[in-house]
Amino acid sequence: MSRNKLIKQLKEKHPALSKHQIETIIDIFSKSISNALKSGNNVQIRGLGHWYCKKLKENFNARNPATNELIYKPERVKVRFRASKKLKKSINE
Repeated sequence: MSRNKLIKQLKEKHPALSKHQIETIIDIFSKSISNALKSGNNVQIRGLGHWYCKKLKENFNARNPATNELIYKPERVKVRFRASKKLKKSINE
């Protein structure tokens, strides 16, 4: 689902809110999740799931498959999402 479709659905369910207010809510929600993850905290929303960061080790032996050239990949952080049991159950029904 795209951001625009989400805004349209929320507008249909809550006609009292303006489109600008809904956009602001979505922006605040996404920024608060990203700020929490940047500071090293996990984000958990009951019934939806939780986001967490996983550190990936640096890699000195990675190769470019096209040129077979060695590439250095520095240590990096990857964001992961794990769905809750309730969400998994609703999707699989």
